[in-house]
Amino acid sequence: MDESPEGPSAQEPGAPDPVLGRLERVEAQLAEFHRRSAHRESIIDRLHEENQQFRDGLRRVILEPVVTDLLRLHDAMAREAQRMAADDPKAAKLMGSFADDVTMAVERCGYEMFPALPGEPFTTGRHAPAGTVATDDPSLDNTVAEPLSAGLLEIESGKVRRAARARLYRYQAPPAPDDAVDLALVDHHDPDPVGSE
Repeated sequence: MDESPEGPSAQEPGAPDPVLGRLERVEAQLAEFHRRSAHRESIIDRLHEENQQFRDGLRRVILEPVVTDLLRLHDAMAREAQRMAADDPKAAKLMGSFADDVTMAVERCGYEMFPALPGEPFTTGRHAPAGTVATDDPSLDNTVAEPLSAGLLEIESGKVRRAARARLYRYQAPPAPDDAVDLALVDHHDPDPVGSE
């Protein structure tokens, strides 16, 4: 018998290579492993994002009543400082500094206070009208006349959480002076008295 020069382990031509088949199966398993890993990572990322949103919402729910009370305290202190300014400037300055401390406490809670500034145009969502002040200057119409309380802006999202309250100017045309009667247009003869002939 004639032995083939390739030895006893030689394959027949056209027969599949068992090593190649094993490598293909390993590659398929690795590809499936990577697909599952990528899917797992996307789930982890989504859960992390949901957890962050939950924590932010929880923080907001817990801090919202505190921030609301701090805003009321700030508004009361700012009004009192304004009221005291003429009589006792030192006490007014002290009261104003307490209001500034409250502002910093609100900022540490993740919010920024913003005032309504006299003369600035009314902006829906940023200002809340609390009354009007008549003016005969049309350029002042729909602008802030008197700020009443500060607004609140969420620092992270940039959303206005509370609009700044203010009284707004409302243009009213000045009353027209009584028109002088043009005597040339008035009929000067008296009508016949009733019953006269």
